[in-house]
Amino acid sequence: MPTYVSLNKWTTKGFANIQDSPARLDKVKAAAREVGGELKAFYMTMGDYDMVIVWEMPDDETYAKLVLKVMSEGNVEGHTLKAFTEEEYRQMLTP
Repeated sequence: MPTYVSLNKWTTKGFANIQDSPARLDKVKAAAREVGGELKAFYMTMGDYDMVIVWEMPDDETYAKLVLKVMSEGNVEGHTLKAFTEEEYRQMLTP
């Protein structure tokens, strides 16, 4: 399954309701499972981003739909990186 890394920040709305953040994370994990994916890892971070999330999803379209739904709630904003495993990386470089 494709892997995605999202770099996220809480919005003003997300900070205003920060105590609800763990429950929102649980809802996002459940939503990922419902579409056949998985939130593999969550890290709260210090620096330019507040969270780093690693996902596995069936395909780009499924991931995009989930992220659009999550972002539309207005609690987080972010950027996505499509990631490739070491094995995929090595295969890309093999002639």
